[in-house]
Amino acid sequence: MTTFVVRPHSRHAINATRVHAAIAFWRLLVLVGLFGLFLLLVIGRLATLAIFEGSRAFGATPSEFVPERGDIVDRNGAPLARTIQGYAIWVKPANLVNDPKELAAGLARIFPDTPEAEFYAKLTAKAPGYLRKRALPEEVKAVHDLGEIAIEFPRESTRLYPQHELAAHVLGFVSRDGKGALGMERVMDDHLRGEETRGKPVELSLDVRIQAALELELARGMEDSNAKGAAGVILDSRTGEVLAMASLPSFNPNRPIFANIPDNGEMIVDGRYPISRQTNFVTNRVFELGSTFKPLTVAAALDAGTVRDLSLRYDATAPLEVAGFRIRDSHPTGRWLNVPEMLVHSSNIVTARIADNLGRTRLEQMLRTLEFDKRPSIELAERSRPLWPSDWGRITTMTVGYGHGMAVTPLHLASAYGAMVNGGMWHPATLKKFTPGQKPVSRRVFSAATSARMRQLLRMIVVDGTGKKADAPGYRVGGKTGSAEKPNAGGYARNLVVSTFAAAFPMDNPRYIIIAMVDEPKGTTETAFQRTAGFTAAPIVKRTVERIGPQLGIIPDTHRDVDVSELMPLLWSPKGST
Repeated sequence: MTTFVVRPHSRHAINATRVHAAIAFWRLLVLVGLFGLFLLLVIGRLATLAIFEGSRAFGATPSEFVPERGDIVDRNGAPLARTIQGYAIWVKPANLVNDPKELAAGLARIFPDTPEAEFYAKLTAKAPGYLRKRALPEEVKAVHDLGEIAIEFPRESTRLYPQHELAAHVLGFVSRDGKGALGMERVMDDHLRGEETRGKPVELSLDVRIQAALELELARGMEDSNAKGAAGVILDSRTGEVLAMASLPSFNPNRPIFANIPDNGEMIVDGRYPISRQTNFVTNRVFELGSTFKPLTVAAALDAGTVRDLSLRYDATAPLEVAGFRIRDSHPTGRWLNVPEMLVHSSNIVTARIADNLGRTRLEQMLRTLEFDKRPSIELAERSRPLWPSDWGRITTMTVGYGHGMAVTPLHLASAYGAMVNGGMWHPATLKKFTPGQKPVSRRVFSAATSARMRQLLRMIVVDGTGKKADAPGYRVGGKTGSAEKPNAGGYARNLVVSTFAAAFPMDNPRYIIIAMVDEPKGTTETAFQRTAGFTAAPIVKRTVERIGPQLGIIPDTHRDVDVSELMPLLWSPKGST
């Protein structure tokens, strides 16, 4: 039998092991406790953020989470105006450590649109002030690298127009006191600044794609004809929604104008534009729009029954003498013309005879129903009142019939053409996007039968008449040219014209209205040395339609068109009038 003897030093080893194990256990317990406490703190902080900060984000204190001014977006959500935290550049002249002349030169190199002398004046002023209200991050870095401790870079709320000049007259801008000063910024000021509403963007009816196409083609038309200005509008004839509105030359709302700067036709040295560029020619200027009125006169005569037989001919062999005035055609045919021929050849004489038969009362009623006697119906505050004849006699009825003696805005004309081709219903123009199911305000102006006939006649003008250069293949464009001499103190200036083309497409199911107007075009090689609308405004419409058609879901189709077969036999006359 074997006997084991426990030596004293073995018992000590066992006791030591137990002590170490106990120490390790308590250390682990303390670590677990600390970790658990840390985890509880994290969970508690997250719960606090979720409960309290979350409630603040959803309405407790919206000013901390919602911009000071709400966004403006187009119909597809593309940003047009928004408030961001941007950089400003501020200087305290008393703390300057560098030579102000050298600093001014350095600043002028960074900001070439501001003269060195202006920077020097600010750097040597007695009071602190802005060197730049708005600056890009790369510009801030460049100024920082100048090494001047007296120059600071505060972050401030600023209104940004990311599309720059695009739709500037529609958007407007914000004044120094943070209020809307022009355009929809002014109209929607309460909504954009309201505590409860500014978090919801204002959705406009504009489409930036359509707007860009219109502005590009108007600018090209201005350049081709060496014109003073141009304007245009595109609207949905079924609702009155404005998809694009442009007035050129334009301005950049990121550099708003607060002073009356002389307009010398060029951008001045500090990067701002002449204040005259803020005028919206579509809504805030009136023009005698010439022969674009002729289809409206014919439509009124068809509805009134004073024109029943389109084959009936009117004498256009010689100028028409009335009350000491002589009405003549710019391109006389020297023969009798029926109504389709009158529109195709744009005869003032025949239109005057039709208006005379229609009479003042019925012509005036039609024009008032189209609101030609009121400011244009749209949300903008910048709207001009039409020039309505003060002394309306027989000669006035005749001249108004072909677009002289009354001045309206291009938007008036767009809404009128919408009613003429959409089945006869007039809708007020709007810059607000329609919500699903929303029905437009409307009233009947023309009968459905008259509207159908006018669609045929407008299409014939483009196919066989003065509007040939607006014929975009496959899009069935219909419309009317108008080339009106501008009035002056002595009557009319023969060398200054306003050329307009009023159009709709596709004419077999008209949806969109386009007005293109060119102010004081010159005869150039691009326009075959002509100033008339057929050579200046009509090509703008053609190119614009070809650009925007697919974007609007209209695919060109050369195998369909408006049926004008019953009217074609009436056009037996020589063609080629412009």
